This record gives sequence, C-alpha cells and structure tokens, in this order.
Amino acid sequence: MRGMLRPVKAPTAAPGATPPDAGQAPSELLPLLWAARSVAVIGASSKPGSLGRLPVEYLLRYGYSGQILPINPKAGEVCGLPAYPELPHRVDLALIMVGAEHAPAAVEQCARHQVPVAIVGASGFAEAGQPELQAELLARAGTKTRLLGPNCIGAANLHTGLVASFSPWFGGAQTTLGKPGGLALVSQSGALGFGAASLAVERGLPLGWVVTTGNEADVTALEVLAGLAAEPECTALLGYVESLSDGPALRKLASYGKPVTLLVAGRSVAGRKAAASHTGALATDDRVATAVLRQLGIKRVSDVDALLDAGEIVRTGRRIAVVTTSGGSGILAADAIEEHGLELAAFTPETQATLDAIVPAFGSAANPVDVTATVMRDQTLVSRCLQAIDADPGVDAILLCFCVLTGEDVDGIVESVSTLTKPVVVARTGAEHLAPEAARVLKDQGVPCFATPARAIAAMARPVPDAAGAETKAAEGDVPAEPPSEQELKRILGLPVPYGRFLEGPEDFPFEGKAVYKAVAPGLVHKTEAGGVLLGVTRPGAGTAYKKIKAIGQVWAEEQVEGGVEMLVGITPSPLGRLLTIGAGGTLAELLGDVAVRLLPVADVEAMLGELKIEKLLKGWRGAPACDIPAFVSVVRQLVERTANWPADWAIELNPVLVRPSGAVVLDAACVREEV
Repeated sequence: MRGMLRPVKAPTAAPGATPPDAGQAPSELLPLLWAARSVAVIGASSKPGSLGRLPVEYLLRYGYSGQILPINPKAGEVCGLPAYPELPHRVDLALIMVGAEHAPAAVEQCARHQVPVAIVGASGFAEAGQPELQAELLARAGTKTRLLGPNCIGAANLHTGLVASFSPWFGGAQTTLGKPGGLALVSQSGALGFGAASLAVERGLPLGWVVTTGNEADVTALEVLAGLAAEPECTALLGYVESLSDGPALRKLASYGKPVTLLVAGRSVAGRKAAASHTGALATDDRVATAVLRQLGIKRVSDVDALLDAGEIVRTGRRIAVVTTSGGSGILAADAIEEHGLELAAFTPETQATLDAIVPAFGSAANPVDVTATVMRDQTLVSRCLQAIDADPGVDAILLCFCVLTGEDVDGIVESVSTLTKPVVVARTGAEHLAPEAARVLKDQGVPCFATPARAIAAMARPVPDAAGAETKAAEGDVPAEPPSEQELKRILGLPVPYGRFLEGPEDFPFEGKAVYKAVAPGLVHKTEAGGVLLGVTRPGAGTAYKKIKAIGQVWAEEQVEGGVEMLVGITPSPLGRLLTIGAGGTLAELLGDVAVRLLPVADVEAMLGELKIEKLLKGWRGAPACDIPAFVSVVRQLVERTANWPADWAIELNPVLVRPSGAVVLDAACVREEV
C-alpha cells in the first residue's frame, strides 16, 4: 500500500495489556506518545470521512502493530475493528475525538482507567475564551493522566506507524512518509506542525516523530522536545513554539547536547509592559528568548524554511573551508560565515602547498578556494582540492559552491563529494534544468544542497553553549521578609557605596563638596522620573533642595561621586528562571537598550561585557582613561552570590553603578516584586 511504513520498533502487546506503572513521574509517561503499545480512540466513528474515523484508518494504513481500541457506545465496529462503549481496560494512549463539551467526561474516563497519556484534539477551550473549560480538563485528569492539548492535532511516530492524529496529511492519496530517521519535529501549532512535517518529508529529511501540543494545558512543547531528545535514535530536533515558559524543560532539552532549532513566534518588544524595574523593561520577552537560547546552544530561526534548512544539517563544526567555482560565491560565503559567528578555516602549510599546486594562478588557493571556471576544462580540479582539504585537521566542514555549470561538469563535482570524510554542504546557484540530476544524487548521498551560499551557511551555523556556570552559593545572611528599600538593600549587599544618611532638616548638610538628594517614599522606584533626585547640591543651596525633596518623601543625601562610566546590573524573574542583565546604565539605560542577558547561573561575566557597545567606553575611548572592569565584574558576582536564595519574584537592580578608573561604586539600588 502506498505510504506504508515498515515498523522499526513495533510495539507488542496482548489485548488487555497494562501500561507501565502509573506511579511513574509525569515526565516519564510522555514517551508513550510515540511508543504506545495500545491506543484507544474515544469518539471513533464508523462514518466514512468523519474526524473520529480518521485516526483508526491511519493507524491501520501505516502499519501500527499495537492494539487499537475504537470507543463509541453506538458503533458496533469501526474500520473492521470491534468498538467498545467505553474503555474496557487500561491502555498506553488515548486519543479523544469528541467535542469540547464532552471532552471533560472523556478525560475523566481516562483518569478512571489510569491511562498515562491522553490527547485532546477538540478546540473551543482557552483559545476560544473558555479557560474554565480547559481548567476542568486538568481537574478531571487528576494526577495519573497527562494531557496533550487541547486544540492539537496529535502525534505520530513515523517509524512504527503510531499515527495518533487526524491530520489530513496522512489521508492524502499521494502521501508518502519517506524514509523515517532521527529528526523530530514538535509544534505548538497543529496545522503548522503537520504542514511543516509534510514539507520536511517532501525535502527528503529523515523525519521520525511529529508531535503537536496545542493549548498546552498540561504538556508543553519544550517538555516533549526534551522527552524526544532522550531517545537514543533521535539525532536532531526542530520546534515551533509560541512561548518559552518551561524553564526546567528547556534546560533539560539543552543538556542532551543534540542539535536543537526553534522557531519562536511573537517577537514583540512590548513583552514585559508591567516590569517595575528598568532591568525588567529592558529584558523583554524576545530579547530574553534570544539570549537564553544562545546561552544554551539552541539555534533560533525566524521562519519555517530556515527551520527545515536547519533540519538538513546535524553537525558541521565552526571552522569552514569554502571551495567554489565562482569568486562571487566565495565572497558571499565568507560574508555569511562572519555574520553567523563561524570562521574560515586556516589551512596547514601542507594543505596550502597542495592547493597552490592545484589551483590556477588566476584563481585563489587561500580560503575561500576559487578554482574558477577552469573546472569546465579540468573536472579534477574540484575533487583534488576537496581531497586535500578533507585531510586537513584544522577544517571541520566544507562548503562547496558552484553556479551555472551543467551536465558532466556538475556530475564530476557531485561524484567527488562521495569520497570525503568531513561534513560537506553544497550551495548550487542555478536553475534546476541546468543539472536536473544533481540535487537528487546529492540527496541520495546525504549531502544537503541549498540555492545560495548565505542560505547554506545560515543552516550550518549553530550557537556554542556557554560554559556551565557553577551553582551559585548564597552568601550567609538572612533573606529579607519584604523587598528592602534602597538604603537597606545597599547595607545588606555590602557593596561599595557613597557615604550617605537621612537628613534631619534643611540645615543638615554633612558633606564637604557636592551631594545628591533623593526622595524616599513607599512605591517610589524610578525617583528621577518623579523629580525625586537632585544632583550637585552644595551647602548654599541645601535648604531649597531639602524642601523640594521633602515634598515627595524623606530626604536621603549622599556624597556625589563623579568620573566614570554608568552601568546597570539587574537580576529579574522570568518563566525560564532568574535572569542576569548588565548594560549601559543611568538615565540612558532604556534609551540605548545596550544590554546583555543570561540565565543564571552565569559562567562568564566578561563575555557578557563583550556584547555591549559601552564596553568601548569602559576600555577607554578616544583618549579617556580605562575603567576598572575587574571591579565592576566583582560587583556583578557579589550581587549574584548574595541574592542567590532571595525570592524568585524579586527584581534587584543596581543602576547606576559608576565604574571609575579605580573601583566601582553603586550609586542607586532598588528591589521590587515583578510578575513572572
């Protein structure tokens, strides 16, 4: 039958077989989504073309060898299988194909029979303004049944034919699922997920698993991705997510070290409107997502094409050698390599000498290696260059670029790739009819082929995960019962601060030079915006300054410290965990938005500084003295250490921290609660 799969790990179970111990941890039950030995379809229908019939048809069509139980109190049989009025016994997986109003009762039936995992396909829950109905699903499921969905299109293991889905993709007359392999695709959107899956198979990608998570009332896409990453046969993972809120699952996913690429939707900078601190306002959802994914070594892309491009390539390394028949292609490849943080490989002297002897004098033997159009006269040029580069220990991968070559010229190049040991990616820029067999032959050899060098390099690029930060040990001391005031916060942290105290009256001025007057009042966080900060106060003007600040709150006065670069350091809550943000501070903090963000713990504060434009000022700009960067780094590390066991919903901000040629001084500090 067209599209039939040959089961690789066919589940085996006798009728009535029970699933694994229902007392397992919730995360341990998820693999039953793709390894179930028995599947119940609740709401199965005998009516041809009905949604309730499709999953039963698909399970049979694609060769699922486990037990299939159609559940329908009115049907005698479905697709030749006996139907049951309700679940006769425990099963590994239930696919609930009833309307939203009947779904809670179906979930309760699953919980009663201790079904480990149930998929709710119906829509009409939180996405339709019915959050209470979605909450009822969870209440009915209890603690024994995990829920995928609602409002999802299910899951499929393409190796075994376990198609617990009603996606029309599986019903197409021309549908073929290709040769399943180690690639997994997980999507919060059902239609987009199976649409992308169909494109992946059409491309010839080795897709092995597809899971859609819908509203994520219980199971999240990140949780599923982490579960699939644990499968030994899974080699790479692709995901479409609309939120990054499952921090533990994200960390677990990254811990497996397998290539992961995520298409994260919703890149609005308006994410954290309600943030009470500057740091929270700067650490928008999208900026946090980008920074955290890069920190964990997870690739982020912006469209489906780029997501599938990443699925073409598992691993290539960072040191890239480029071989091209076109100088222009080589330049574009070099530009893209720099843009994506890769590097042009440096050849050994032996490799360079070999290439010098091969490449025509009017070409280029340096990386990128340009053999020119001479390849049309000597088809061995490319193959000889590739062999030399393949033996170079300083090369991780090769990008082979050629343009409008045709016929035997292309055939020779394509054949030369088959003998190489290093990963090879091809950028073939030219109409399909110029070499109609080239793409097919390359695909048969497992060589990814893209239309342009830039697209090829974008697919090859992957972030390098940060070195694991040591678990932060909290400094000794009591945790405040409530977010402390600026003055109390400075005392608790024990960081370098200017001398200061509350003033007793207009004539009280305990300073030799200039002072800063600050208003202290409940709920007053951004004092400057409220007119609650006066700089450059001297003894003659102290009385007037006191009265202005006293109209807002208590008057706190500090010695005015000058000379240096103003920086910001903050720790903020997020759904992924506590975040460390450093960047340009003072009144320019939000205007410039020059910040670096990391998920705590952080191994390398200096690397964060390297991402900032303001680092140039810290190092001395246009003759200005360099600032004491180690002193600033020490402030950052002490803040992290001394607040490590503070409540997760507290945002702590030091802004500005004045970094001077010698030392760093915390001029202002705040601690507030922020919504996660």
